[in-house]
Amino acid sequence: MQLEGRRVTVMGLGHFGGGVAAARWLARSGAVVTVTDLASEKTLLEPLRSLAGVQIANYRLGGHRDEDFRHADLVVVNPAVRPENPFLQVASAAGVPLTSEMEIFLAACPARVIGVTGTNGKSTTAAMTAAILRADGRRVHLGGNIGRSLLGSVDRIAPDDWVVLEISSFQLRYLSAGTRFPEAAVVTNCAPNHLDWHGTFANYAADKQRILTGQKEDGLAVLNTLDPEVATWAKLVPSRQLPPLPLDEIPELSVPGRHNRVNAACAAAAALGIGCAQASIVAGLASYRALRDRLELVAVIGARKFYNDSSSTTPESTIAALDAIEGPMWLLAGGSDKGADFGPMAEAIAARATGAALYGAVREGLRTKIVQSRSTFPCTAVDTMDDGLRWCWRRSRPGESIVLSPGCASKDQFQNYRARGEHFVGLLRVMAGERMG
Repeated sequence: MQLEGRRVTVMGLGHFGGGVAAARWLARSGAVVTVTDLASEKTLLEPLRSLAGVQIANYRLGGHRDEDFRHADLVVVNPAVRPENPFLQVASAAGVPLTSEMEIFLAACPARVIGVTGTNGKSTTAAMTAAILRADGRRVHLGGNIGRSLLGSVDRIAPDDWVVLEISSFQLRYLSAGTRFPEAAVVTNCAPNHLDWHGTFANYAADKQRILTGQKEDGLAVLNTLDPEVATWAKLVPSRQLPPLPLDEIPELSVPGRHNRVNAACAAAAALGIGCAQASIVAGLASYRALRDRLELVAVIGARKFYNDSSSTTPESTIAALDAIEGPMWLLAGGSDKGADFGPMAEAIAARATGAALYGAVREGLRTKIVQSRSTFPCTAVDTMDDGLRWCWRRSRPGESIVLSPGCASKDQFQNYRARGEHFVGLLRVMAGERMG
């Protein structure tokens, strides 16, 4: 891609590194870069600090301008931006091509790529895959939607290396038809999610399926055939297919839950498919530790265990957490709605949890569904996570667990799921020092 002197608009700086990495890489490649974002300078303080010293021609913060899209030679779109965005329509009407940080990376990356997608478990599966490959003696780079852009380090990636990318439905949506897709693809599962963005489940599933339909015949696809939706996707795959390893062949893991054993089975199948040794699977999975915000044991206070599962943004993730934690548990759940069906989650809460505190925008609706499932179930609807944690603490007993597994998006009260998890951990630090009364 020839970028010297070309006018490139980076739409959406974001907080997970992709916008910063794209702007930096484009500027280094000689492009005339305009960064535009609806957020204010104050909100974007951290990513803007990361661009200090980078030759950015223009910053448009707090809003977009038509001319930055109409007169650009290229627009790099943040994957959170909806396809029907009017400024993207301005660019398209003017014949300006659209691309993304992920597409730029895939085009520039000299190494072979394993792409991991799915509604739930994709971060864990990607990290497990990377752990197995490292145990097999391979040089591995882990990034993508897991929270680290690899574009800034692409010059340090060698052809013999392996890249493991977590790829979201949004990122897949913005990959052009002619772009390079990962040589190996892993699909963990698929259930309704982000319907406020995709519109319908069919659209969401179609974007997930692009990781398969974009492959070449010499590629590899691991489909989680234990998932009823993904099991129907085999006919879409042009490449060699492998199922997950049998769960009884997965060694003991440091992370709880059957869902994590399924994640490990998918990771192991992908590793075997590219030639890793069986012993490397055992060693790699033995070395794996829980990722931040993913059913992470973060504290033991007053003989109670506290788990941070803030990355749970879907009902299915919360159901998996309920199944994974042994013994009595008190649940903190809630946030903003992405168009999900909370019925199965409500039933699982009523059946499995000892009690639940529900907060945020969905609190009343979710509480109603739980009470409909079990009228005597101890639960409350509160405004904030702080209130919910206090409620759970007062009712819990030594030997029990308190689990933050929201099952919802965070945007009604927090910048993102990471900020939500940080807030939870911060509350626990206060508890450890003061002990809630």
